[in-house]
Amino acid sequence: MMGMNDAWLLAALPAGAFAILLIFGPYLPRRGDWLSIAAIGASFVLFFPVLADLLDKIATPGALPGLSGWNWIEYAGFKLRLGFAVDQLTIVMLVVVSFVALMVQVYSVGYMKGDPHYGWFFTCMSLFAAAMLTLVLADNFLLLYIAWEGVGFCSYLLIGFWNERRSAAEAAKKAFVTTRIGDVGLLIGIIMLWRATGTFDIRETFEAARAGVMSEPYLTTAVILIFAGAVGKSAQFPLHVWLPDAMEGPTPVSALIHAATMVVAGVYLVARTLPLFELAHPAALNLVTALGLTTVFMSATMGLVMNDIKRVVAYSTINSLGLMMVALGSGQVAAAMIYLFAHAFFKALLFLGSGSVLHATEKSDVRELGGLWRKMPLTATLFGVGVLAMAGIPPLSGFWAKDEIVLSSSQHQNAFVYGLIVLSVFITGLYMARLFLLTFTGEPRDRHAFEHAHEAPPIMTVPNVLLAVLAVVAGLVVFDQVGEALGFPGGIGKFVYLAEPEAFSFHGDVAAVSIIAALAGVLGAFYFWWGEAKPAKAAGARFPFVYALWKNKYYMDCLYQALIDRVVLVFSRFIAWWDRKIINDTGVNGSAALAVYSSFRLKFLQTGRLPNYAFAIILGVVVMAIVAMTVLV
Repeated sequence: MMGMNDAWLLAALPAGAFAILLIFGPYLPRRGDWLSIAAIGASFVLFFPVLADLLDKIATPGALPGLSGWNWIEYAGFKLRLGFAVDQLTIVMLVVVSFVALMVQVYSVGYMKGDPHYGWFFTCMSLFAAAMLTLVLADNFLLLYIAWEGVGFCSYLLIGFWNERRSAAEAAKKAFVTTRIGDVGLLIGIIMLWRATGTFDIRETFEAARAGVMSEPYLTTAVILIFAGAVGKSAQFPLHVWLPDAMEGPTPVSALIHAATMVVAGVYLVARTLPLFELAHPAALNLVTALGLTTVFMSATMGLVMNDIKRVVAYSTINSLGLMMVALGSGQVAAAMIYLFAHAFFKALLFLGSGSVLHATEKSDVRELGGLWRKMPLTATLFGVGVLAMAGIPPLSGFWAKDEIVLSSSQHQNAFVYGLIVLSVFITGLYMARLFLLTFTGEPRDRHAFEHAHEAPPIMTVPNVLLAVLAVVAGLVVFDQVGEALGFPGGIGKFVYLAEPEAFSFHGDVAAVSIIAALAGVLGAFYFWWGEAKPAKAAGARFPFVYALWKNKYYMDCLYQALIDRVVLVFSRFIAWWDRKIINDTGVNGSAALAVYSSFRLKFLQTGRLPNYAFAIILGVVVMAIVAMTVLV
């Protein structure tokens, strides 16, 4: 019977589908889309026996964790293992990745229909799912890093899927280069840990750190470098700039990246290595909190003024990722993971709902939409569920998940952090309700787009319905009674934890503050953007500097472009000059030219006449004699 030791199959199935599609895809019926869907569907089904085995192990005292793999290199005491492990943290990620990837791929059958690269799309999606599942299952830092780079490579392929459009090609390069900055830090951090402990194994590294094999400054440096990788992948300030531009890829790609794969990889990495952060200097976790909080506030304010429907949802993703980082900075891994779990469903719902709007109208600018609830009532209803869940309106999943983070910030952070988190809840309700109002209510602003709007086909709406159901109920796993009814030890706090399990406790005062903030944001959106949105226009005119600051994304892109133009390119031109003139022309070609010149001059010493050679010999003897006599005297 399949169990945790066979969990590697969850990644192997989509990897196998990728290999088959890569070679035989063009010759398969429907370009092999059914194979890609069947592979990730099988991974989702096989998740349940893995989960059942884990629950049995948890209930059995002294039972060993699920491990599988093989030794790749073993020589003179050095061992390099490629292995897989399953624990509670892994389980949460496995269900999120497998289910959301399945829903996205089913949805893609309708959304990508007729695309000339239809088969290649499903080939890349299979590789994407395989890389993320491998990352989640890896029991050592080396395999994790390989899968980490695989996820980045797949995102490059899929963001730039329509690379004939310059904007898509540029967005793919931007995502790849920006995340590489963090990845370099991650690689250095992994090497530092290996150098100190002699192992890549994650659990052995934890044990070595607890044994004190690393000094506090050394460990702190290593974990901050590891966090740099998470900053890049999870789009945290200041490396958040790539994520909004990633919307240039097909909408199903955006849903998969934002809900289940690339961006949550950074959150998973910090959650996985949180024991190291807690052993390091408190500055490490303070840095996680500070960057997460900065990301939360900046993304929320930028989301208020964006007009592209997918970009608004993208900024909501950055906002959510920042909240997860704040929870991890507070040492609350359960709060971060419940939000990651619930967020996956309502964020996939929001992106796929946006895709339905684009599919029906071929418009993404909310200024050209409006009134779509009359033509697309089901899409409007499902999208509204996602909006309310993201805003944190009870009893939807977003409320229970976000309430845990608000509670952890009130208990483990200072009043300033708590106040900004509550403020972000208000702003989130504001811009998410704005998005819904401008898209689905009021009068159509583009009559042509409105007349051609229609509901998506069932192949696209069924995944959205399933995601909407989970967006409603997923947050209930915080309750111990719900967890026990599902066969877990209790709520998520009793399932995912570091030191000891925590029972769920509801704090009415904190919840009331969160609810009031979220409702105030939603109602505020009605005031500003209902009808002709005159109050919103007046506010923008009254505060032009603030509006321009948010509209231009705090000028971060401008700053980076200036650094590239005036620093990177200038330095690169100097390096190019140095390489061409000093290294190549002088060092390489110069030495060759000197040898040619010397050879050319020396050839004149060879005349072929004996009298000349005899004269040279006599002259040499005379010179040597004179030198010898001078020295002797």
